[in-house]
Amino acid sequence: MIDLSYILNELGEDRDEYFRAIAPPIVQTSNFAFRKVADMRRAFEDEYSTWLYSRGLNPTVEILRKKLAALDGAEDCLVFNSGAAAIFAAVLSQVKSGDHIVSVKKPYSWAQRMFDVILPRFQVTVTYVDGTDTAHFEAAIQSNTTLIYLESPNSWLFELQDLAAVAALAKKHNIVTICDNSYCSPLYQKPIALGIDLVLQSATKYIGGHSDVVAGVLSGSKEKMEKIFNSEYMTVGSGIQPFNAWLLIRGLRTLPARLERISRTTQQVVDFLKKHPRVEKVLFPLDPDFPQYELAKKQMKGACGLFTFFIKTDKRETIEVFCESLQHILMAVSWGGYESLIIPKCAGMQPADFNAADPEHRSLRLYVGLEEDDYLLADLEAAFKAISHLS
Repeated sequence: MIDLSYILNELGEDRDEYFRAIAPPIVQTSNFAFRKVADMRRAFEDEYSTWLYSRGLNPTVEILRKKLAALDGAEDCLVFNSGAAAIFAAVLSQVKSGDHIVSVKKPYSWAQRMFDVILPRFQVTVTYVDGTDTAHFEAAIQSNTTLIYLESPNSWLFELQDLAAVAALAKKHNIVTICDNSYCSPLYQKPIALGIDLVLQSATKYIGGHSDVVAGVLSGSKEKMEKIFNSEYMTVGSGIQPFNAWLLIRGLRTLPARLERISRTTQQVVDFLKKHPRVEKVLFPLDPDFPQYELAKKQMKGACGLFTFFIKTDKRETIEVFCESLQHILMAVSWGGYESLIIPKCAGMQPADFNAADPEHRSLRLYVGLEEDDYLLADLEAAFKAISHLS
């Protein structure tokens, strides 16, 4: 295994090529020139191996690719301009008209939109299963199943799949597996080592770490990456731009330190919420009370800063007052940056649809950032006091 410090600080960086600069340059160019017609011809024939046009390969992006592939334990990777683009290319590369996909239920919203809206136009069908039991995948496999789509943990209820077991099942049936690893990042979970074929993540989250870049990563074998590069990646034109690649390289430098700090603070916040009288329960994969705690310990090294808690209330307004009373924890989507964030589930539904009897409607997803723990706990306590007179 390549040393983590080497990956983050040196891999892919030939400083003799750019004036011994510590930080690599942003090669902000659209295309590359040739002196010989034969060299240009070779570039046309194999754009996956040389510089021709930055829609394909670019020196700054190349440095990032080498680092991210090594972190995933993969032969190669491609970097996209969003996590959704990585999902689109990964899935599209593995299906054709008439094929069938087995997916975990309630995947990331844009993955589900692809499954429910786009793929049916091309006669590709999807069966959703409860991924907490590998037997559900086996029961859903059809003769035309070509892909199993995983997300472990997912980003609201944090349900896990036994990645090694699902990978073994898929290989028995010659089915490709894809796993969204955005929750753990490659530092805390390595799906490829567990047998998964393609692993993707939103690099917007922990890889970037500063809430200033949107990107996605897809890793796997060199054969699969080259096939996707020459088809979906180049045709759609969804590759990352050099400046954003440079931001991600910068983010990688501090990734271990940020995840360690976030994980430590998260435990303090989880412990606080579990003891609070207005909290019904907390869902966090590495909490001993989590339903799949043993599996989480088995296949995850850590759980970072994202979890869900449920407020005791019979009114939607109470949840809204709680969120709007927070002064430092921001109400926003995404996670993985320096700032703590919260989303109430009821923000994604019409007020008339709110049902207090459904625990999910009373759930709030909290991301813990890099702030001091006392700072966050005081903010949460103040918000709880704001709803102390509300039922």
